[in-house]
Parts: sequence; C-alpha cells; structure tokens
Amino acid sequence: MEYRENSLNYEDYCALRKSVDWLLFADVQMQRAVDNSLYTITAVEDDRTVGMGRMIGDGMYFLIADIVVCPEFQKRGIGTNIINMLLKYVEDNTPAGGRSSIQLIAEKGKEPFYEKLGFKLIPHEFCGSGMRKVIRK
Repeated sequence: MEYRENSLNYEDYCALRKSVDWLLFADVQMQRAVDNSLYTITAVEDDRTVGMGRMIGDGMYFLIADIVVCPEFQKRGIGTNIINMLLKYVEDNTPAGGRSSIQLIAEKGKEPFYEKLGFKLIPHEFCGSGMRKVIRK
C-alpha cells in the first residue's frame, strides 16, 4: 500500500464516496472541497485509490473529513494510517507554545474507531454537544 500526500482528485473523491454509499454533493461543491482541502492523504494499491482522508482548517482549528476506505480494503489498518498521517500534519504545523483543536463527525457506529485513536466523545467535561445544520436547495 502506498500513501500519497495531496494527490486526491475529483474522480477518486466521488468514487470513494460512492463505494461506501455516501450521498454526493453538487459537482461544483465536490470539486471545490477537493481543491480547498488543506491536506489530503490517499491510499493507493496497484494504481487504484482505495482510501482517502481530508483535512480542512485555519491553523488553529482543524476538521478531519471524508475518511473513506473501500469496503473490500477495510480492516487492514488503512483508515488508521490515514488518520495518523492527518494528525501528524497538524502536530507538525502547530507552533511551539501553540495548540490546535482537531474535530470530526464520525459516521454512526464508527465512534469506537476514533476513540482508539485518541478522540473523545462530546459532550465531555470541556465541551458541549457537537451540532450541525444542513442547508438543501
């Protein structure tokens, strides 16, 4: 398995989302998401992109998005490797004396995967519940 930095493209992004039955967004939104990603990791085997992860953020707050591994490649440590590479990016880009906050929204039932990697469920002693709002047109 080869892991590539910042090589995610629109076609692979769409194919990976489809592989796990995630809804697609408008084409222009998905292209913009890929183009505006702060940092991406793709997992490639035999020239086929079989996993991805995206980091978006502003240097203090980071959001991990679109962690996807094709179903036939799951349970091989690929998702863990992708998350660890994204976390290393944030660690490497957090200045001495600074701190960074990394957030994500887990797919329902995938919370234990992220907890094993050091993420905490919210609410907890320092944070209220995570929230979101979806706008449809």
